[in-house]
Amino acid sequence: MGREKSTQFSDELSLLAERASSFDIHLTTSEIELLTIHLRELLEWNQRFNLTGLKTAERIVIELFLDSLIPTPFLPKEGRILDVGSGAGFPGVPLKVLRPRADIRLLESNARKGNFLKHIIRLLYLNGVQVIRGRIERPGEWFDEELFKVITARALGDLRRVIPWCTPLLQDGGFLVTFLGAEGEKIIARNKAFIDSHGLRIYQHIPYSLTEKTLTRHTFILKKHEA
Repeated sequence: MGREKSTQFSDELSLLAERASSFDIHLTTSEIELLTIHLRELLEWNQRFNLTGLKTAERIVIELFLDSLIPTPFLPKEGRILDVGSGAGFPGVPLKVLRPRADIRLLESNARKGNFLKHIIRLLYLNGVQVIRGRIERPGEWFDEELFKVITARALGDLRRVIPWCTPLLQDGGFLVTFLGAEGEKIIARNKAFIDSHGLRIYQHIPYSLTEKTLTRHTFILKKHEA
């Protein structure tokens, strides 16, 4: 990567590194370089294809990259991970950058987004990551029967659908990472019995604000009971 490209988004990536460090996530120079490439390619592709509704580098850095990194300190450094509805690669690609020993599957039903994910994987020379064309509600079309240590669900909507879809694919002792936004605490409180009935318990509650001016968001990591 040339010097011009590596410094093109220096302000935005400096902001990402600064905000990430406040969550005890300390990005290395090589990690920042990989995330810069992802950002650059996303902005270029977004001019032709609607991969994300966010149009500026700063918003993408904060609302996609930073948000994706929030749960990483609480997740294992290796193991089999499924990113459901990966879209333009969030949280799956940043998670892979910070967890290079993890074996990650990016599940995406949209063909253009799937092609973008394959492009990013090639460009970043990522090993141990694969794009799967499919939908979480139809595991018979893509699931190979090897369970996952971690499943991330960032933009799947109703928790009462997410849990029945994802829990059967989790190993005992595995983690379901749910990004629930500003209403997260209320969502969990309303669904406590439902969560328990599917063999899950709250492992980690992460309240956070992406900037000083944004509402507090809530990510919950649910752990599947071990047999």
